Amino acid sequence: MKSRNRVLSGIVAGVVVIAGAGWAVGTQLRSPADEAALRQPPKPSLITSPVVRKKLTSTVAVSGTLAYGSPLPVSLAGVVGGTAETQRVTRAPRPGKIAEGSVLMEVNGRPVFTLRGKVPMHRTMAPGTTGDDVRQLQAALRRLGFGAPATGVFDQATTAAVQRWYAKRGYAAQEPDLTAKQTREQLRQAVQTAEEALLTDRKALDAGRDVMPLKLKLGNAREDLRTAEGALEEAQAQNLTPEETRQLEDLRRAVRSGEEEVLAAEQALAAAKPEDDKRLLEMKLSNARQNLESAQAALSTFDEQAGSAQEKRLEELRKAVRLAQENMVTAEQALRQARQNSPLRLKITNGRKNVASARSILAEFMKTYGIGVPPGEIVFLPALPARLDKAAVKPGDAVEGKVATVTSSTFAVTGSVDSKEAKLLRKGMKATLETTDGTKFPAVLSATGNAAKPADDEEKKEGESSGTANEQLGSVPVLLTPTVTKGLRELIGAPVTVKISVGATEGAVLTVPVAAVVTSADGRPRVQVELPGDKTKDVAVRTGLTADGDVQVTPVEPDILKEGDRVVVSGDA
Repeated sequence: MKSRNRVLSGIVAGVVVIAGAGWAVGTQLRSPADEAALRQPPKPSLITSPVVRKKLTSTVAVSGTLAYGSPLPVSLAGVVGGTAETQRVTRAPRPGKIAEGSVLMEVNGRPVFTLRGKVPMHRTMAPGTTGDDVRQLQAALRRLGFGAPATGVFDQATTAAVQRWYAKRGYAAQEPDLTAKQTREQLRQAVQTAEEALLTDRKALDAGRDVMPLKLKLGNAREDLRTAEGALEEAQAQNLTPEETRQLEDLRRAVRSGEEEVLAAEQALAAAKPEDDKRLLEMKLSNARQNLESAQAALSTFDEQAGSAQEKRLEELRKAVRLAQENMVTAEQALRQARQNSPLRLKITNGRKNVASARSILAEFMKTYGIGVPPGEIVFLPALPARLDKAAVKPGDAVEGKVATVTSSTFAVTGSVDSKEAKLLRKGMKATLETTDGTKFPAVLSATGNAAKPADDEEKKEGESSGTANEQLGSVPVLLTPTVTKGLRELIGAPVTVKISVGATEGAVLTVPVAAVVTSADGRPRVQVELPGDKTKDVAVRTGLTADGDVQVTPVEPDILKEGDRVVVSGDA
């Protein structure tokens, strides 16, 4: 009996196990319809965002590195010193402040000075050089206290100022090099040789026998002319001959005697008594008067005759002078003609030309000979003082290109923005510079486009192709300048982000995410406001400023949209 019960129990247990297994399998089996229904996506829910009242500020972000502003590559305009030998750095540029008149570096032991000026150094300044670069050097010398004119001409006063400047800095101004000295000596010898050749040819021409008779004839003609001119001068100074002078004196004495006789007769007649017979006295007076008139007439006739004779003599002497002059001119022409016909004449003419040419070349050379400033010994920088950021050469290097980079003492951030964003930017816009730790500094937009490009060698080498590539990439360079300096020096070289404010609302306005604004069939913007029970309603709005993913909205119907409402940004409404 017990055995039967055990068998029955086992059968019941097996049935139970089989029934349980069947139920388990049955619960896992689904029909195709059930399986398809289970695979349908759930009903989408609405994604909403609140309407917020706040002030919107639209910005353009620029990422860059804080650095010193206005980087400028420095290269030398030519040789340093008066030699073309290899230019090697003997003292490299040293980072730090650069003052006007200071020594930037040394090449072959010669100085390279820095001066303020916009005209780049481009040639040797030597005596006689003129131009704006010379005027710029003169202005710098006056600022440094060495005195110089403002003529724009490298004259003796400028040379003296340059010598004082170099001496004050412990250097000697550049003297003419060996080549220049040799050239000067060669030009001087050329002048001397030409003069000696001309003198020799002249002596040979003057000593020619074919012109000796003519030279003698010319000498005699000149002597005859001197004699004739002397006789004429003597005759003009002496009006009468010695004989005529004696005759004139006799006639004058006769006139005086007649005057005395007339006077005596007049006195005798006046002294006669009334009773005396006066006829004799009157006769004597009449005779005396006749004698006086005769003497006076004789004197007058002599004067006329003497004047006529003098004029005749002078005319004869003048004629002799004219004849002597004609004879001298004739002799000179004959001698000149004879010399022109001589073969030496052409040689002398060419010799004169050679002397004039040699003297002219020497004079032109001497205008530029003397103390000068080689093109590599001055670097003109637009503004000083400045800051030498880094040296590009070290002692022993050959000077071939850029030697250093200088910057201003101000700070700057350079970067680029999308060309579309660049259209929103204007010089002078306010900005905020933010460091990686969140520290903020005020800044201003200083330049955009080409004006914002750093002037380094890499950009210059890339040239126009670089600019074309930037345009194709759609980026525009920008330059930003912090308006404060405190706390920035330690951040040089650190990455920063600068946000440029391009627009802002006047105060707090209703804002929603940009994704919440849709355009209806009539082309007007609207938002969908969430209502209870997953319902929505369309609200027509006017949009305004957009910033940081949000947009200003104003409901067309007042008060239909307010702060705190939730608007749909995604999902099926």
